[in-house]
Amino acid sequence: MNFLEELTWRGLLHQRSAEAELDKHLAKPMRVAYAGFDPTSDSLHIGNLIPITLLKHFQRAGHKPIILMGGGTGLIGDPSGRDDERSLLTREVVDANVASQKRIMEKLLDFDPALPNAAIVVNNIDWLDKLGFIEILRGVGKHFSINEMMQRESVKRRLEQREYGMSYTEFSYMILQAYDFLHLRREFDCTVQLAGSDQYGNMLSGLDLIRREYGQDDAQAFALTAPLVTRSDGKKMSKSEGTALWLSSDTEHATSPYAFYQYWLNLPDADVVQWLKWYTLLDSSEIQEIASKQDAAPQERAAQRALAASMTEMLHSKAQLSKVQSASQALFSGDIQSLDEDMLSQVFADVPHSLHNKSLLEGEGVSAVEVLIETSLASSKREAKEFLGNGAISINGSRAETGRMLLRGDLLHGRTILVRRGKKLWHATRWE
Repeated sequence: MNFLEELTWRGLLHQRSAEAELDKHLAKPMRVAYAGFDPTSDSLHIGNLIPITLLKHFQRAGHKPIILMGGGTGLIGDPSGRDDERSLLTREVVDANVASQKRIMEKLLDFDPALPNAAIVVNNIDWLDKLGFIEILRGVGKHFSINEMMQRESVKRRLEQREYGMSYTEFSYMILQAYDFLHLRREFDCTVQLAGSDQYGNMLSGLDLIRREYGQDDAQAFALTAPLVTRSDGKKMSKSEGTALWLSSDTEHATSPYAFYQYWLNLPDADVVQWLKWYTLLDSSEIQEIASKQDAAPQERAAQRALAASMTEMLHSKAQLSKVQSASQALFSGDIQSLDEDMLSQVFADVPHSLHNKSLLEGEGVSAVEVLIETSLASSKREAKEFLGNGAISINGSRAETGRMLLRGDLLHGRTILVRRGKKLWHATRWE
């Protein structure tokens, strides 16, 4: 596999330095590239998945990938793409985030030590923590022009905003990132940095530092970026806005396997074929076949189903994929009583819910009319009776008749009764 050709047809190649030289450089086997990840959270999100995917294709092309965990730079905070300064994290939090993110990386790259191009993980706290301030100023800082640093987009944008500005701490971030590349060049003969296009300015600083250290002719250092992911409908998946799609399901910042699957399943038609190219390892002929099915019968969402299946299996396992697919079918058919407790919680995690006294379910139980009013699915007894009479209400997936009473036997897994009005308006009642 030719790495650059693979990125090109997939639409993953946005910018690269010294194009002709890079092409020749990567024509030889076992080159080394890295991508960096700052542990500002205990999980990664789908934006982080793009540079990881670059590393995956790099490894598949026979080269060696390095994952650089920013245990040191994470204590500073990358100003790129931000309007205000990050809150500084403690070392304990950063260390915990590094360990948590590494578990995700292990699902996505091949770390088998028997492979000559096995992926490795390094942490820049291991070398940045040993550098003295004077050493940084003399050995690194002297190579950086303030004039050029001021022209970086991440700096210009912040300096234009008087409300926030930029601290010296953040301003120094690009120096540390550049030093990372120099260190990896020295220690691992790493010659390529991979990242999203918002990092290109910082990447150029690393190239310049390496050229000053090795000389123009011997530097052998290159930068390559992928485009930033956007949606055609304008929806953002943002950490700052609380709408990130996380790659783990068992951390503080998490997305359940079911919600993860549903995100890809509900991607707009205008995006889905391109996202198949970006995120999956399906080859060109497979994607073309899926795209043809999508064009012929878009209502069947063949492309979205293929993308959702591929991504869920990759991040959450084949067993979890099977469970969420079964849950989706159960929700569509109304057979929600077949869901186990964990999947039931995942499926209905985001629907409105309310807490009720379980003792009311004893004896004759509680009237569905009363529950509809308490859950705001009906505004009055008259409206509730009308909904029941029209067959618009279901209890645990089964149509509820006029006069329906809720009993202890209706509890799913001992604590939940699900009420639906119409086709999509669900409410989860919890009974304790």
